Order: sequence, then C-alpha cells, then structure tokens
Amino acid sequence: MTEQIYPEPTVGALIVNKKDEILLCRSHKFFGKLIIPGGHIELGETAEQAIVREAKEEVGLDIEPLRLLLVQQFIYGSEFSKRKHFIFLDYLCKAHSEKPELDNDEIQEAVWMRPEAALAADVDPYTRKVIEAYLKTA
Repeated sequence: MTEQIYPEPTVGALIVNKKDEILLCRSHKFFGKLIIPGGHIELGETAEQAIVREAKEEVGLDIEPLRLLLVQQFIYGSEFSKRKHFIFLDYLCKAHSEKPELDNDEIQEAVWMRPEAALAADVDPYTRKVIEAYLKTA
C-alpha cells in the first residue's frame, strides 16, 4: 500500500426510511462502532453518484441523496483502522428500499433505529456529529 499523498474525499449516507429511522452499520474498519455507510468518490463521479453507488454496494439499498448535511475533516484519527486523512461529505438520503443486504466485507451488521436512540448507542464520534446535525434540521 502506498502512502497517502492527499486527503481522500469520501461520502457518508445518513439514510432515513419511511418511519423516520436511520440506518446504522458496524464495520471492522471502525472497530465495531456504529457508523453510516459510505466510501470514496471515484474519478469522474460526483459526490451524489458516489453515495448512491456506495449505499448499493455496502448495504444493498436504493437511496436518493436529498442534501449535503455536514462536511467533516478526519485527520489521522484513532477511530479508523488505518492512518488516513479523509474529508467526509455526509449526505441526508431517503431510502427507496429498506431491507439491507450487507456486503459482509465493509459492513458486518446493519440496524434501523430512531436517531434519538442512536445517540445513546455505541456510535462513532463522526457519526454522532452527523446525527446531531440531522436532528437540528429535522
């Protein structure tokens, strides 16, 4: 693996279903903490295209990005399994399907829960900020 030269732009999807629940996932890359699905923006892809693709790849859901919710900087944080510098573009997304089909590579578990309950759960600190931003605007 080559050393990172520039920050990596990534997207995160705070996916909301018809019951106003959000989808949270567990990933070994974040030491089992609850996170939102997401990943890297590929060359030639918009952030919105990336979020749709990542949600389909990781949790098998069809989603619609509604709006950019939060931009966060992750600089060599201990919350991730590798030493990385990411720029998180976190989007509020609407679920068009609700039965997760996990890739079992990036994501090992997925659960729908109320956002208020999620704040009391074992969420990653960056995910907590996304949920708090959502609750302020919901």
